[in-house]
Amino acid sequence: MPSSEKKQDRKHLWLTWIFPIGGLLALIWFMLRVIPKPSRATYPCQRAAFPLASGFMIWLVGAIGSIAAFRKAKRCLAQSRYVLCVVLLAASIGSVWLAQSFTVEDVVFAEEPAANAPVGTAKGIHPGRVVWIHDPDATDWDGPGSGHWWESSHTDQAAVDRMMGRAVRTLTGEAADAAAWNRLFEHFNKVRGKGGVGYKPGEKIVVKVNFVGCIRIWRGRDVADAADYDLRSVDYMNTSPQMIIALLRQLVNEAGVSEADITVGDTLCYFPNEFYEMCHEEFPDVRYMEYLGKFGRTAAKLSSVPFHWSTPDAAGKTTDYVPESYVRADYLINLANLKSHNDLAGITLCAKNHYGSLVRKPSRTPDHYDMHKDLPRNKPGMGHYRPLVDLMGHKHTGGKTLLYLIDGLYAGKHAKERAPRKWNSAPFNGDWSSSLFASQDPVAIDSVGFDFLWTEWDDAPHWSGTSDYLIEAAMADDPPSGAFYDPDHEGSVTRLASLGVYEHWNNPADKQYSRNLGTGDGIELVKLTGAASHMVGVAVSGATRQTYP
Repeated sequence: MPSSEKKQDRKHLWLTWIFPIGGLLALIWFMLRVIPKPSRATYPCQRAAFPLASGFMIWLVGAIGSIAAFRKAKRCLAQSRYVLCVVLLAASIGSVWLAQSFTVEDVVFAEEPAANAPVGTAKGIHPGRVVWIHDPDATDWDGPGSGHWWESSHTDQAAVDRMMGRAVRTLTGEAADAAAWNRLFEHFNKVRGKGGVGYKPGEKIVVKVNFVGCIRIWRGRDVADAADYDLRSVDYMNTSPQMIIALLRQLVNEAGVSEADITVGDTLCYFPNEFYEMCHEEFPDVRYMEYLGKFGRTAAKLSSVPFHWSTPDAAGKTTDYVPESYVRADYLINLANLKSHNDLAGITLCAKNHYGSLVRKPSRTPDHYDMHKDLPRNKPGMGHYRPLVDLMGHKHTGGKTLLYLIDGLYAGKHAKERAPRKWNSAPFNGDWSSSLFASQDPVAIDSVGFDFLWTEWDDAPHWSGTSDYLIEAAMADDPPSGAFYDPDHEGSVTRLASLGVYEHWNNPADKQYSRNLGTGDGIELVKLTGAASHMVGVAVSGATRQTYP
């Protein structure tokens, strides 16, 4: 090698040490700051240091494992132990590959969607309307290590109650809560061909919450006493008990629904003691549904009504069935969470809330269709079949949904992080998201949630294909993928109609959609922001300016 090339190699040799040195420094910094005070793990500097530190540890373990296996392989070769030598060489190469697979991600990112270009047919009394309530008074938590976000000392029940009432009134345009609920029921029944009738005593309502932080943790272990129902991950981002209580108060006290006619829960998860006790104390006759059904809870059971996936990949797989409680119900309320999904989906909102609606895990059940297979992390890009559309459109899931809600009190990144994050974008400005979203349009509400998550974080929500299910659902009658979405029938019998309207806002500062601007028939975002004492909201539709005090 010419001397000039050797000098050039030595000149750039230091570049190979950037990652290990930087990773080691990040690990030392993280340990020095977080071990004395665990709550510091939520600080922005520590969130930035952790991925580099963890990546360094994975790289280090892989490197040590590779070197150790290689050295043993050399000894085996010298001893003429050829089979073991080959095995150890494979282990050496595998260690390097495994470390690389954890530290280097082949992720395809999307360009920002076109602004104010709605597709689909808007739904609701006020078509395409999404109400956003933001009240910082609802949340008061210093983060992990300072109690827990769901405790009454950190989440204000009275503030959440006000948020829920304002959301329902604003969504319908009614001045009183009871009138707002009556309007919701009348409109829903009229659309379903039952006539413009309100709620009738005895009709059943299921509230589907998101308790993914409480997913089947026992793995076959016997549940011997009620203590096994304690939260394992105490700060995980589940639907908040305060939001559940606020909704139950509305249904029982304003809509006139009997407690015994309400079922609330998640078929895939357990209903933890901490949440159950808060809800059950005020509403003892409500059915609290979970997958096991012990200690006062109701077990989720399957009905004989099939759920069909609109993809050839489901052919030959065991048929899925809808929960019995869904079939018996007259109405369903989808109470989801505001979270990104850093494993597979990019985001998890109302549509993906139904991944907990089939009383079985979405994957790891090889005899069933793998619901994770067609999520954007596994299948990036646009114009693909998306199972979320089937879940949104089945007659006993989306077909029965009276109201869509997204609990955004404490939002975060599921599932690679357990505790929620404070938000930096306006109007949150370094505080908790402290929000509630409401709509009658399942596509519109998830579109708005997607825009908020896209603006706040530059990772999973930006994956190519994250918003694909929204366009597929909006155009379910003629989707870009060409899929024949018909979850109610085996085979292609009756294609779903458009499930709602999809649109990307004009910009993160103004947060305006085509109905706000008077330029199209897309989404109308009604914003009610600020502390409860001075909350003001404005929605602009064409030349009409509506104010919600």
